[in-house]
This record gives sequence, C-alpha cells and structure tokens, in this order.
Amino acid sequence: MDLPEVMRVNRALNKMSQLYRAAKARRLAALGLHPGQDTLLWLLAQEPDGMTVTALAARLGVEPPTVTRSLARLGTGGWFRREPVPGDRRQVRIVVTAAGRALVPEIESVWSDLADQILGASTGAERGILLTVLERANDRLLPDLDENLVS
Repeated sequence: MDLPEVMRVNRALNKMSQLYRAAKARRLAALGLHPGQDTLLWLLAQEPDGMTVTALAARLGVEPPTVTRSLARLGTGGWFRREPVPGDRRQVRIVVTAAGRALVPEIESVWSDLADQILGASTGAERGILLTVLERANDRLLPDLDENLVS
C-alpha cells in the first residue's frame, strides 16, 4: 500500500472513531448515559439473576475497577441494585432494575439509529461487505492486543 492510501485509511478510521463516539455520546446523553454505560446496562439486562463485578468486567473486556467506577457513576439512576452473593461475602451481584430494563429498548434504538445513519441507503450486499471487512480487520488486530482490552 502506498503512503497516500495509508494516510487515507488512517484518516478515515480515526475520523469514524471520533464521529461515532461523539454521535453516540450525544444520543446517550438524552437517556442520562455516557458511552460504555449503555453496553454495561444492556449486558446486565441480559442476565436476569445479575452478574458479579468480576464477571461483568470479563464480559466487557475491562478491569473490575473500571466497572466499579462505571457503576458508581450510574448509581444515581436507579438502573441496578447490588445484592450479596450467597456463600461469598466478598462478592456482590449487580442486578438490573425495572428502570434499567425499561432503558434497554431506548439503548437499542440509539444503536439502531446510529447504524442506519452510518450505513445510509447501502444495499444488503454492501452492508455485508462492509461488516465482513470490519470484522476481518478486527480479527487481524487481535494478536497485537492484550486479551483484556478486547470485548
């Protein structure tokens, strides 16, 4: 690949990352959320019995202290509750509340709106090609990263 093409790829990926995060942040702010909190709540809602902080961190591909900080920021929303884990007083289980569950369709709507905006009037075939290219690119980057950074 020649340098002009390398620079074009670099600019396009950096710009997409910035624009996607900003657009997502703006939409999530209307729900009282920040980027990352949407995924955390969505994952919790998939587990009716809740998850420990450690399990949630593993699913998100982050360290437990990161989850603890995110939960502290989310705590005022009433979207989850903490429950003791039977048989292990050191562990706490995070369980989504009815209020948190009610937010899930709105989170999914934000994700859907962003996907529709990004892909526009692309055909099904074009969408398939784009997703395949992005997924393969992700797969090629994985060996360079610490497995804890990847969700």
